[in-house]
Amino acid sequence: MDIFKRCFDYDIPGKLREAEIYPYFHALESRQDTEVVMEGKRRIMLGSNNYLGLTTVPEIVEAGIKALEQYGTGCSGSRFLNGTLKLHLELEAELADFLGKESVVTFSTGFQSNLGIISALVQRHDYVICDKENHASIYDGCKLSYGTMLRYKHADMEDLEKQLKKVPEESGILIVTDGVFSMGGDIAKLPEICALAEKYGARVMVDDAHGLGVIGKGGRGTASYFGLEDKVDIYMGTFSKSLASLGGYMAASKEVAEYVRHNSRPFIFSASMTPSSCAVALAALRYLRAHPELPERLISLAAHARKGLKDRGLKIIDSETPIIPIYTYEMINTLQMSKKLYEAGVYVNCVLPPATAPDACLLRTSYMTSHTEALIDEAVEIIKKVFDENAK
Repeated sequence: MDIFKRCFDYDIPGKLREAEIYPYFHALESRQDTEVVMEGKRRIMLGSNNYLGLTTVPEIVEAGIKALEQYGTGCSGSRFLNGTLKLHLELEAELADFLGKESVVTFSTGFQSNLGIISALVQRHDYVICDKENHASIYDGCKLSYGTMLRYKHADMEDLEKQLKKVPEESGILIVTDGVFSMGGDIAKLPEICALAEKYGARVMVDDAHGLGVIGKGGRGTASYFGLEDKVDIYMGTFSKSLASLGGYMAASKEVAEYVRHNSRPFIFSASMTPSSCAVALAALRYLRAHPELPERLISLAAHARKGLKDRGLKIIDSETPIIPIYTYEMINTLQMSKKLYEAGVYVNCVLPPATAPDACLLRTSYMTSHTEALIDEAVEIIKKVFDENAK
């Protein structure tokens, strides 16, 4: 059989385009901001992970420009060889200090971070235990490792313990969970996870891609939110969300960080973060440290949006984070609603199977510190109007 046969037979995008409900690859013609121009029209952006609104802060933009001028466009090599800049070392040191960990390792992307950490640490005869709603990069990191992956039902601590009991006593165990779950916006049950890890001799890793800059003291993430900094062994995160750049990191003890630096294939065999990406992440981190009120403002604005959606009778997944999904249930209805909202001037993200059950599809809305209450109110009114018209 021709290996490309599945490509020739793959007709789902084409059918959605024919039905005019294909939701992907809308082109931005302006900066990533609270209001954007997409395909020639103003849209209120409720589909970005730019939680602190730092992509347009002048001093952060200027840091990227200066790095381009000083270091050029790229490093043209891995961190092992010619690709380590003084900027990388500064970013790692300042991030380690901010997070209260001994050491940080930076990766070229957030996806690579999970691949690189998990595949380096989980070896043959080890077990990695994951929440079923963990990010795809965690799953792929598990596949790249030589260990055995077990999954537990989302946020189900009884099922987590059931999986822990399956592990042979002589095997190593790494429990991996999202801190803030990217689609539902709910927060991991970290106190219970850490208690079970201690009971069964496991280590704990938290993917804080959507937690850094969002929750915890001054935006320090999920472990800080629960006061469990000494119980979580590894923080993983990204620079592409709250820190307005591109890249990822691991924060851990100096021994774990040193091991990953010398054993992680995605780290060793990838070119390092570009100078501009590194400089922007560092500038954004410094900006966050100088403005610890930003995460509090973000949570306040999210609460305002949540109340507005609830008051208008819209069914949402309730949480404390700036990720607020609205139930749309069936896939075709979700795609149709996404299109209608887009045409009405509000951009949101579709959450479809396999990210959800077939009858539990969502429209994911997310909010930024740079939103205003007035802009959120405008967006919520548009959402309400579109949902009302769809119900007729």
